[in-house]
Amino acid sequence: MRVVIAPDKFKGSLSAPQVVEAVARGVRAADPSTEIIGVPMADGGEGLVDAITAARDGGEMRRVRVTGPLGDPVHARFALFEDGTAVAEMASASGLVLVPEDRRNPGATTTRGVGELLLAMAEAGARRIVLGIGGSATNDGGAGMAQALGYHLVDSDWRDIPPGGFGLEYLDRVEPPTGVPGSVARKGVQVAVACDVTNPLCGPTGASAVYGPQKGATPEMVERLDRGLRRLADVIARDLGVDIAEVPGAGAAGGLGGGLMAFANGRLKPGIDLVIHAVKLRDKLEGADLCITGEGSLDAQSAYGKTAVGVARLARSLGVPTFALVGSIGDGAEACLEEGLDAYFPICPGPTTLGDAMARASEYLAAAAEQATRAFMAGARSGKAGR
Repeated sequence: MRVVIAPDKFKGSLSAPQVVEAVARGVRAADPSTEIIGVPMADGGEGLVDAITAARDGGEMRRVRVTGPLGDPVHARFALFEDGTAVAEMASASGLVLVPEDRRNPGATTTRGVGELLLAMAEAGARRIVLGIGGSATNDGGAGMAQALGYHLVDSDWRDIPPGGFGLEYLDRVEPPTGVPGSVARKGVQVAVACDVTNPLCGPTGASAVYGPQKGATPEMVERLDRGLRRLADVIARDLGVDIAEVPGAGAAGGLGGGLMAFANGRLKPGIDLVIHAVKLRDKLEGADLCITGEGSLDAQSAYGKTAVGVARLARSLGVPTFALVGSIGDGAEACLEEGLDAYFPICPGPTTLGDAMARASEYLAAAAEQATRAFMAGARSGKAGR
């Protein structure tokens, strides 16, 4: 039997490579002779760099000092490959994990560090950048990034607007860079933006309304942030000739998706599709008997581009049955069965606390993988007997 294990991370508990290891233990417990192909995955959020470096040779990990979301210096990282591809996560420069819970304020947090990270990759020789934009602490539409790239975002008195989402309220004009550092686009670097959501920039399903609260925004702040992003879209359309207002995915990372389109000539792509291509998952699934994927939570939103469903869609197109092992099952998870998954299984054996589930995730994953594999093998034997 040949089994492909292609999961995402279990956020806050296990990285994708650690999930692969745990699931492999369970599969081998059910059938020691199984050929296992482990493929750590990601969908554009945290874990993108690790997933791609685990699947490719010749990568060099680098770190660079950039401006963090609160204005303090942080060390971001990126992987640089011999073919000139660089891979990074915006979360390492402007992520929510860098902001203490009591200091979360998307009206003030900035993406300046993302622009500095892009420039560092270009200066290191990158000709193509893959940037995952999940896990942001920001809602500035990429304004801070643009300033780092040399754009002038000014108010009516030609003063630079202040950092953060609230700074967009003062925006009057955008001037393209005229000298060093210049934009990444001017350096001839292609930027592929790995999105894990399809939200537009503004409105009830936009960046501020949907994701602002988890970054610390109150209802009143959400209204201000949404107005700011609308202002940014209007000014960008007038001064740069780029329409980002209604583009699916422009609202990702607090509007950074749209900002990357306007300021770095970025192309928005489903993160899971970029990773599937980078790790050559199609080739690894060819001829497999079973695919096991997984992630921390499965719900209705998972059907819109999350890792488990992206893997399952590809596997189904190749005739490979796919199981998902998940930490929790939310409302609407059954929609994922229409999108490629054949079955999903919660890994917890019974009622437990969140702390216990996270601490024992590896153990629970291995046990669930063993039982799922045994069930698959029993079904395969039954099918043969029936013939």
